[in-house]
Amino acid sequence: MADRSLGQGLDGILVVAKPPGPTSHDVVGLVRRLAATKRVGHGGTLDPFAAGVLPIFLGKATRIVEYHLADRKAYRATVCFGAASTTDDLDGELTPSDGPAPTRAALEAALSGLTGPISQRPPAFSAIKVGGRRAYALARAGETVVLAARDVTIHALDLVAWDGSDPDRPIAIVEVECSAGTYVRALARDLGKRLGGGAYLGALTRTASGPFRLEDATALDEVRAFAADGPQGLVGLLRPIDTGLEALPRIMLSVAEVGAISRGQFVRPAGGIHERGERYRLVGPDGALVAIAAAEAGRLAPDKVFVEVMPAAATADA
Repeated sequence: MADRSLGQGLDGILVVAKPPGPTSHDVVGLVRRLAATKRVGHGGTLDPFAAGVLPIFLGKATRIVEYHLADRKAYRATVCFGAASTTDDLDGELTPSDGPAPTRAALEAALSGLTGPISQRPPAFSAIKVGGRRAYALARAGETVVLAARDVTIHALDLVAWDGSDPDRPIAIVEVECSAGTYVRALARDLGKRLGGGAYLGALTRTASGPFRLEDATALDEVRAFAADGPQGLVGLLRPIDTGLEALPRIMLSVAEVGAISRGQFVRPAGGIHERGERYRLVGPDGALVAIAAAEAGRLAPDKVFVEVMPAAATADA
């Protein structure tokens, strides 16, 4: 794999398997220290108690985070019935439900009602801002927080395991594929309400975030081991900057065209523009990402450039 060093940092995507406990911010802070760079971001917050895929973007890759904000997510969720939680998960205060707990058959029948486009009210204990303050801060201060419902899409919701050994507090494990912005905690809460009682999220693992999957993620201990002798040890764990951007049409440039793009100039690629799109991935002769560009009247206008400026003289004869 090519060296992606950039000054004191690194360029690329590090797919981390976050354990339960640390916040997403904690993981970013750890990677920032190990990589010795300030340019680090992540592709979607996980609650502290949740585990799973957390894509970390380093160096120049931080500039493409916006293209991953709408990525679909997949989760494996443990839903506990028989009680409701103030936070919709195991960290909140539990209140036992009135009435009988649901059966497996009742749950399976209810799942279909929560698939497709749905309106979902986010949990009161969430990071959504209300009047400039986080909802969870207001809730912790004892204020009543009722957040506006939002439209999300549940692409798939499947029961994979059922534990009815305690008939008053059965437990279900479900797999969820959903749009960005979905709260799985709220999904657990709403399942309980549909079944006439309470439910909360007992455990959560994100199994996929867009193109990044849990089976390909790296545990934090392994990340630390790779960086034991310095930041460059992380190079072997990094994915290319444009991983997961296959939806953007790819156009290969000549060396001269790469030079022009590096200087912020328009180019009219020799191979033409054969696919239509709002944005294009421009790559050099070596296949490495050069820029994200927009097409204007048959020409490509650079939007985000990922190569250093190349003097015109250096590419004049290429």
